[in-house]
Amino acid sequence: MIVINIKENESIDKALKRFKKKFEKTGVLKELRSRTYFEKPSIRHRAVKLKAKYRQKMKDLENN
Repeated sequence: MIVINIKENESIDKALKRFKKKFEKTGVLKELRSRTYFEKPSIRHRAVKLKAKYRQKMKDLENN
């Protein structure tokens, strides 16, 4: 459970921003989205490799 202590004279907007940051760090929403459908491990690994390949390509283009 996420607990946010509101300090004196702190606006609700700042407290809400801190809450959102903490909530995002827990990864709950990311896990929920990944569990909505089953993805075979081989397909997941392929996607990771494609992303890495794309990132490397972009890095190489940036350096040239």
